[in-house]
Amino acid sequence: MFKTILVPTDGSPISETAIAAAIRFARQCDSKLVALSVAEPYPYSPLSEGAFLTDASQFQENMVRMAHANVQKIADAAHAEGVACVTVVAQSFNPYEEIIETARAHQCDVIFMASHGRKGLNKLFVGSETQKVLAHSTLPVLVFR
Repeated sequence: MFKTILVPTDGSPISETAIAAAIRFARQCDSKLVALSVAEPYPYSPLSEGAFLTDASQFQENMVRMAHANVQKIADAAHAEGVACVTVVAQSFNPYEEIIETARAHQCDVIFMASHGRKGLNKLFVGSETQKVLAHSTLPVLVFR
């Protein structure tokens, strides 16, 4: 039933719970994984008044490097368990859009992802990428805490 599993990660410790579960599930169901990490683009516009411009290209290179390390960690763990894994790195200010697009592009059947468990006003104003995926995805989403 679930032959292709999308596992987005931001490299956080809570993501590891979803990664481990996805690998176990994939091994049991003879499924493959699609590991995704979304690198954040440089958050400041050099054209905004009073902006302090640091080296934007260095920032983006570091974010992409971290994203590659995140998905490689999943690929290595999957390989150790005999699970096929494809890695994807994207850049976006809206990771949930990349998660949904990657699931569509790779014909995923389910998404395994972590929740950061935001609370209070932070949850109301900021929201979470997990909540946005839940609201916009047509696929089943398993959320791990």
